[in-house]
Amino acid sequence: MFINSAATAAFTLISYSFTLIPSVHSITVTFPNIPPQNATMNAVADNFLGVSYELSSFDTLWGKTADAVPEAMQNYMSNLNMRTTNSLRIRVGGNAMDGSTYVPTMTDQMLVLTDPDAYFNDQPTNFGPVLFDVMNTMAEKAGQMQFIIGLSMRDPSNDTNVIQLSQAAESKLGSRLDAMLLGNEPDLYAGHGEREAYNISAYIPEIAQVMNDMRGQSLLDKPILGGPTVCCSWSLGDVLNAGLKDDGYKYFSIQHYPNNACSGLNAQNTNMSYYLSHTNAHSFTSWNADGINLAKSLGTPVLLTEYNSVSCGGSNISNTFGMTLWAIDAGLQSAAQNVSAVYIHTREYGVTYNLFDPPSSKNSLDPDWRTGTMYYAALFLSEATSSSTGETIVADLNVNNSIYSSSATVAAYGLWSVNNNNTNSSSDTRNKLVLINFGTNTSASTQLFEISAPPSGSSTTIQYRVLSAPSVFEDLDISWANQTVLRNGLLDGTQETRTMECASGCTIEVPGPGAVLVLLGEGSVFYIDPEPTDSSSNDVQNGGVQRRFGSTSSSGVVACVMVVVGFMVGVVGGFV
Repeated sequence: MFINSAATAAFTLISYSFTLIPSVHSITVTFPNIPPQNATMNAVADNFLGVSYELSSFDTLWGKTADAVPEAMQNYMSNLNMRTTNSLRIRVGGNAMDGSTYVPTMTDQMLVLTDPDAYFNDQPTNFGPVLFDVMNTMAEKAGQMQFIIGLSMRDPSNDTNVIQLSQAAESKLGSRLDAMLLGNEPDLYAGHGEREAYNISAYIPEIAQVMNDMRGQSLLDKPILGGPTVCCSWSLGDVLNAGLKDDGYKYFSIQHYPNNACSGLNAQNTNMSYYLSHTNAHSFTSWNADGINLAKSLGTPVLLTEYNSVSCGGSNISNTFGMTLWAIDAGLQSAAQNVSAVYIHTREYGVTYNLFDPPSSKNSLDPDWRTGTMYYAALFLSEATSSSTGETIVADLNVNNSIYSSSATVAAYGLWSVNNNNTNSSSDTRNKLVLINFGTNTSASTQLFEISAPPSGSSTTIQYRVLSAPSVFEDLDISWANQTVLRNGLLDGTQETRTMECASGCTIEVPGPGAVLVLLGEGSVFYIDPEPTDSSSNDVQNGGVQRRFGSTSSSGVVACVMVVVGFMVGVVGGFV
């Protein structure tokens, strides 16, 4: 549900008048009226953010059968779904799915683990059609979803099971099936002992063989495949140029983590300072830039189908507010570098980087789920790219030379509207602004950002929401728009949207550590908690989720502000 500035029947809109703090240095944000030319290759839909799940633990999170879908998970997924107009992106796969077997006759439960001695990062299962029943049930309860599933490439000479799984997915999921990823991290097959001396030259003809068999079963009558889902040692560009670019893929996919804990904790995967550097986020997402740009030139979207802080289960800093800010930075930086969608990965109970955890691996239906810090990044990203008018272009504004200066503790992103009904490329299309204040691993001070006036024709009063926590190491006391996510995915607190007069430009205070999402342009929207529909908003139904949205209105904002501005000028911190 979205709301415009005039629809405030259930909220109090208070003018925010800010007094400069002399001791805090102010940073000027240069936000051009139109996006830079090098950013216009990539426009992202408002469901830019997705969630990725490992198959082996999927039943402990989404429920073992369709009539036992945990209410907590419904809440978590619904919260994200309500913040977008398009269907929530969900991926089920990972190493586990690449090593698992689909059993069509297994209709009493979703899956069973088949190897009690398996490596913790690669647990094979037998799974059946209940998987799709549960996925469909969640989409009916928490709002429409578009699903990606994995297909194994570990034994391409015997792809009968791949064919069976593909047929079942298309039949059971129907239009909700967005894509099937053929293989998972094939560049690690040799290193993990799955294949001997495996390389791209061996991989390409095997892909061709499986695709030929799928065509024989009419499974590729429309683009549905994604890949190569490389993560580490192969470059996307090399795989595409070896032949994959000519195979008619719907998506090209990659996966990446900045560090790993596969051999335990070390100085790299426990170094908070690394994640607080915007320069490092830029370098992290520049991985495979040549391949991504090649894919874009071919007109094929690139998906980052799995990312998080530290692979192989996270480290002791993965569940911290510092990682919340890093995931936002890495997500938006991916959009700025031509990635069309990103999926934050979550795994079995106890993995420190998880978005959420049930009380234990055996009782997901019980209350008292734990909310991870990464979930706040998911909420923020969902709102950042939300749009009522079309797609969004994202660009790094390089404030304080933060792309190149390792000492910079800030970042800023400009977001421009792409209105599919508006062909005027010269108009001011500024829509939203994201400001991040990382601070350091020992301290963080409030940072002031000077921004220019909103686009002409829009309200001169801007609106913004604040994400904050006491320190980068915080794991519980986190607030997004004055709300904290309770342990079962329920939002606690009154949602707050601050307002500020900005006709001649204005200064926004970003807490340290913290981030701010600013609405600027005509058509900018914020999601609000469900309230009765009023005449100034439009309703969108998506499965079981109702959304309201509308464009910002100059007259609406001024009228609302005038109600309170006469006696509230000077108040620090006014909220919707």
